Amino acid sequence: MSKSFSAVLWGLTAVVLFWASNYAASGATPKKKIGIILHSSSFKDGGMIPDKYTCGKGNLSPELNWKNPPKGTKCFALIVDDPDAPGQTWVHWIIFNIPMKKIDITGDTFELLEGFPRDEKTREGIMQGSNDFKNIGYDGPCPPSGLHQYYFKLYALDAPLNLAAGASKGQLLRAMEKHQLGWTQIMGLYGK
Repeated sequence: MSKSFSAVLWGLTAVVLFWASNYAASGATPKKKIGIILHSSSFKDGGMIPDKYTCGKGNLSPELNWKNPPKGTKCFALIVDDPDAPGQTWVHWIIFNIPMKKIDITGDTFELLEGFPRDEKTREGIMQGSNDFKNIGYDGPCPPSGLHQYYFKLYALDAPLNLAAGASKGQLLRAMEKHQLGWTQIMGLYGK
C-alpha cells in the first residue's frame, strides 16, 4: 500500500471516528436498522411486486407484517417511496401512529392488511399522509419506464406523533426525528 493511500485511509478513519463520537455525545437518536423484522406475504424482499399492487392494475396496498420492535416502542410509521423516479424520490405512501396492536396468538407480530383503506384517520388512530400523487393513502408503483425499486421503510417510535392527516414525507420525518427507536425496510421491484 502506498504512503499516500495509507495517509488518506487514516484521515478518513479519523473523520468517521470524530463524527461518530460527536454524534453519540449529542444525544441524537440513532436512526439505524435494529431488531425489527419486516416481511410481506404480498411480495418477496428484493422480488417483483405483483400487478395488483400497482397503479394500473388494482392499486391495493400490500400486506405487511413485522415483529421484534425495540423496547419502548409505542407506535410505528411507514414510508413507501421510489428513489428511481425521474427528478425526485417519489412518495407512494405515508402512514403513521400505527398502534402496538398484535395480530397473532403469541403476541409478537404486527400487521397492516392488504388493501388498507384510504381513510385520513382510522378508529384505531392510524393517520395517513399525502403521497406525491396528491392523494391520501397508498398509490402503487407507476413508473414511466424501466425497472424501479420501491422501499417500504418502517420506523419504531417512542410516542404517537402530533401531526395532522395529509402530512408530507418531510413533515413526517421532522416530526419523528426525536422519537425514532429504530427502523427497517424491505424493497420490491416493478417496471414497464
